[in-house]
Amino acid sequence: MGKSIVGLDLTADTIRAVEVADADKARPTVVRFAEVPTPPEAIRKGEVIEPNTVAGALKQLWQLGRFRTKDVVLGVGNQRVLSRDLTIPKSSREQIRESLPFQVQDMLPVPVGDAILDFYPVAEAESENGPVLHGLLVAAIKDAVLANVRAVQLAGLNPAAVDLIPFALSRVAVTRQRVPGTVAMVELGAETTSVVILTDGVPQFVRIIPTGGNDMTKVLAGRFDIDWEQAEAVKRHFGLGGGARTTDDARAVAVITESCSELFASLRNTINYFVNTRPGQEVRSVMLAGGGAKMPGFAQALSDHTRIPVHMTDPFAGVARGRSITPDALAERGNAVAVAFGLAVGSRAA
Repeated sequence: MGKSIVGLDLTADTIRAVEVADADKARPTVVRFAEVPTPPEAIRKGEVIEPNTVAGALKQLWQLGRFRTKDVVLGVGNQRVLSRDLTIPKSSREQIRESLPFQVQDMLPVPVGDAILDFYPVAEAESENGPVLHGLLVAAIKDAVLANVRAVQLAGLNPAAVDLIPFALSRVAVTRQRVPGTVAMVELGAETTSVVILTDGVPQFVRIIPTGGNDMTKVLAGRFDIDWEQAEAVKRHFGLGGGARTTDDARAVAVITESCSELFASLRNTINYFVNTRPGQEVRSVMLAGGGAKMPGFAQALSDHTRIPVHMTDPFAGVARGRSITPDALAERGNAVAVAFGLAVGSRAA
């Protein structure tokens, strides 16, 4: 078994880690995974607010999960990360990175020195001035990334790489699965919802929506005057589906459905924008991922709003399992730890 690496998913509710061996092979191996609750107010919208507190939680996570490596891949993916279409002269990756600050300043809401920049090439073309690359500019606010890196270092871990969460997840859920045609991968997280639209496994468009499962829980807690844990349990049990037996049950379903309406509208508008700006690239299906994706009725409601078939992704299809990982464990927690798995495999996914 090859050298392993750990994907680390930092959220406001939970810190999750997945160790993967042979991450650069066509069939990586999930060796072990674990999760611990995030200390209150230590992480907000994917950004570490209290590095020392998070470092302590990471040390507990490493003891609990018995991870054998300290090399980790961190994910970024909130409203402080932006993605834009960009066309630049064709050159080497090193030359592109050196030239990006001079080409994208007008596209950024902050000074270029305050951002970490990268370019994801999508296609080559010819222009009047020679060959060019069409692709996606990815820019993250430097302070937000460095705070997460600092927490990892304080825990005695080695941040081997930083990856964009939507890209990492789409690689294992769509690209590695060789899903053909144009599809939208939607990841419903706790605080954000990310959309990646891919054609034959190549990302074409990225959007991060500042709404997640926690927003629904918050509305429920307020409307019913119950605590967070009770509201979360109600949301997970009833969702947008049936099963309501009492008037309060039906009211809970109605509240959850209402709280999802803005998110559904954003998702529909995102897909429509992509289709309208790229004639001939009709989105044929939506692939759902993330811990909130299993909420009863969510997939059907999203299909009704977008008028596109919706399917659950299986990022772990074709993946080997370590001795301590059972099929039941992956079936139960797979959606929750999919982001961490995607980060571990990252850009090395086939």
